[in-house]
Amino acid sequence: MRIRVSKTAGILGGFLLGLALFVGGYVAGQNKFGQPKTIIHMVILKWNPGVKNIWIKAERLQPRDFSAAFAIEFHNRAAADAYAESPVHQAWEQKYTLLREASISEQVTNP
Repeated sequence: MRIRVSKTAGILGGFLLGLALFVGGYVAGQNKFGQPKTIIHMVILKWNPGVKNIWIKAERLQPRDFSAAFAIEFHNRAAADAYAESPVHQAWEQKYTLLREASISEQVTNP
């Protein structure tokens, strides 16, 4: 079975297809990735050799010889500074200092 399309219908169909592709591309292009104003505090840890197990799940770490990682997201710089200077953070530091061989702490943000 063969369908016959007139020249006018073919031109109209091609125009509508082109218009649909243009509109789809335009809409997809409007998906702008915003720059969050939050600050993410990331820490990766390398426990001392005497530590047998810590229950922190990680699928993949870089550098690979580190044992664990976690991240904390703060609403803004003031909140991150308040956490860094808080007694809770200081107590955590004192508790886990003896367990870790090394740690790297990074601050990541967008301006």
